[in-house]
Parts: sequence; C-alpha cells; structure tokens
Amino acid sequence: MTIFTFHLAELRPTTTARALWKAPVGPSTPGLRYAECLALMRLGAPTVSPARMQLRRMAMFARWEDEAAVEKFLADHPLGRRLATGWHVRLQFLRRWSRLAALPDLPARAGAWDPAEPVVAVTLARMRLLEVPRFLKWGKPVERLVRDHPGTTLALAAMRPPRTISTFSVWRSVREMEAMVHGHSTVPDPDRHAAAMTERRRRDFHHEFATLRFRPLSEHGSWQGRSGIVPR
Repeated sequence: MTIFTFHLAELRPTTTARALWKAPVGPSTPGLRYAECLALMRLGAPTVSPARMQLRRMAMFARWEDEAAVEKFLADHPLGRRLATGWHVRLQFLRRWSRLAALPDLPARAGAWDPAEPVVAVTLARMRLLEVPRFLKWGKPVERLVRDHPGTTLALAAMRPPRTISTFSVWRSVREMEAMVHGHSTVPDPDRHAAAMTERRRRDFHHEFATLRFRPLSEHGSWQGRSGIVPR
C-alpha cells in the first residue's frame, strides 16, 4: 500500500535551502514516488516578516511505495537522517479536491471515514504571481481561522519560492474540519474559509491547487517539544 508522510524538522538553513532547490528523487531514494520540500511560515504572520519564511524549519510532504521505503530513507539518506531528528506522521490517502500534475493518479475518493475520527489536511498550490496580493487579502483571514480553531492540534503553512505554497493541519475530527470549511464553526467570523473559496472560484489565485485529506496512521518523534499531536 502506498503511503504519504509529512515531516517537520529544525535544520541548518543551508540544509533547507539545498532541499528547496532539489528535493530527494531518483535512484538515491528507492521507494520515494514524490517529494515536496518547503520552508515553514507562521500562519497569520505579517507579509514582510522573518516568520514568513523560516529556513531553520523545514517541512517535507512525500509519497512512498510502502513503509519500508520510509524507514530506509530515514536511516540511510543524508536528508532523511536529519528529518528523523524531528517529527513526522504517516498517512493514508482518503479524499482529493482538484488535482496536481505531480499526483495525477489519486482518485477523488478512496474509502470511507468516521466523522468523529482524527484527520489530516494538506493543501498544495502553485501561485499565479500577479494574484499574490489578492491571495494574501483573502488568505490571511483563513490562516488565522485555522491557526486559532479549537478543532486543530497543529496548523502551519510552508512555501518553496517562487510560487509553491502549502498548508498542513491536524484536526480532532472530520466533523470539526468540515464545519470550518463550510463556515459552520462556533468561532468568530466562521465563514472566512468559505468566502475565500468563493473568491477563488470567481478568479483563481493559482495555476494549480489541491486539497488532500488523510487518515493519520502513526506519528513519530516530537516537534518543538510536543508529541502526541495526533488525537487518539
């Protein structure tokens, strides 16, 4: 069974920069089907701010042939050994909205889920650079909504210049995540996400964009002193 992983680690800026320039691929990484390396951003941070691109904090989103390939990467690959000092979660794909050229074979839906079970959401987008001001106007309120939502146990964003952006969030339940998406959460200004999606449909911010839903299978390590990030 193919699985996905999402990794977080604190690394030297030069290590992150090399990974942003060239993600691990090819014969040196057997079993790795796809990888996206990104520098973390703090959700809701000012546009011009060191928090907008943190080269000392790296994320990697990846697809693997199996868990044995993940273990080999973390044990043997130079970048994998560094990522092994951080935190990662192993994921089973469940749902896709829209499509990425890098993941062309993912079905719209793969299996069922319980509304009460924990869920992980990953978004990936390739920006239209001229649309960045509009995206920031509509996107920042959504960043704050997800960051501060009582249903999330971890929420962050990441980027790879010049045009790739991603968000990652761990939710206590599918039900709480879906309520946020549709503007039904009991929080201030609950319709921020729904309003941004309406604006995106009016005139897209992105060349391509996808939201992916996953079932967390297991988590490993710790992130900034935290473990047990995935609810049980």
